[in-house]
Amino acid sequence: MTVREELESIERSSLSDSACFSQGAGRRRFTEEPDPIRTAFQRDRDRILHCNSFRRLKHKTQVFLDPVGDHYRTRLTHSLEVSQIARTICRAMHLNEDLTEAIALGHDIGHTPFGHAGEAALNDISSCGFKHYLQSVRVLDYIEKDGKGLNLTWEVRNGIACHTDRVAATKEGYIVRLADKIAYVNHDIDDAIRAGILTERELPKASTDILGSSKSERITTLIMALVENGSQDIHYPAEIEKALDILYDYLFAHVYRNNIAKDEEEKAQTLVKSLYEYFCRHPEKMPPLYIGIAERFSRERAVCDYISGMSDGYAVDMYNSLFIPSSWHLK
Repeated sequence: MTVREELESIERSSLSDSACFSQGAGRRRFTEEPDPIRTAFQRDRDRILHCNSFRRLKHKTQVFLDPVGDHYRTRLTHSLEVSQIARTICRAMHLNEDLTEAIALGHDIGHTPFGHAGEAALNDISSCGFKHYLQSVRVLDYIEKDGKGLNLTWEVRNGIACHTDRVAATKEGYIVRLADKIAYVNHDIDDAIRAGILTERELPKASTDILGSSKSERITTLIMALVENGSQDIHYPAEIEKALDILYDYLFAHVYRNNIAKDEEEKAQTLVKSLYEYFCRHPEKMPPLYIGIAERFSRERAVCDYISGMSDGYAVDMYNSLFIPSSWHLK
């Protein structure tokens, strides 16, 4: 037996019947020979971890646009936190940890610069529409590796596509969706406290009395609530779900719509829309990869692909080079 076959055998003997097993799964868009060491989902995780789009997440906004300080979350740190929470849940439920890790690491890989402000701007201005979860799959299929794509398994792609508003085909994919909310609700509170927007004592008691009064307590409570219900029907008890909804609604009102946190959002959206309009008029100014995508799909689709792949800083520099006059100096 190869190392991979041994690992597949271990999965069969140790994971729950509800798990998605590597053996017999792992359908890809293009046929490949199996790896001698890694299972199909381990291979996908490694491809995502080493791709360019994943590295760019370190310079993409989570909630606060270009915050001053080393400890605010970015899309990269958010993805790592989602992966850790999802893996913990999967391990406790005896589900496929490699599959959920691959989905978690790739779930935001198609996100725009400037967080949801950038996403809303592209969705508003483009007739193609724009959803970051669908864009993540598109990046992995058609943009990475100079347009060849990473040729990931169907199960990983499905989990990424369904992490926001649809139910994934696997329990591992559904767990990433739950872990995503656990992560962002709690680390957005943490960042908002760090920014001076709110304090822990201001959080609604109807939520903290049940979930806990610290980030660690709340994450532990939410994870335990899922694990204790078992892997057959993954859900929160009604009391826990209500407390989480109260906390999310509080964040939406006091952080996501807060003037301090969102003061620069309108500028960011203007920037994204200006870049979109410019490259739709001048597609030849895009890199060759995106010119090829315009020919293969459409000009608008290619412009969305190009802009959504930009980091916050790159988008600002691009805007400045296109629309802000440079200083003129005598030679």
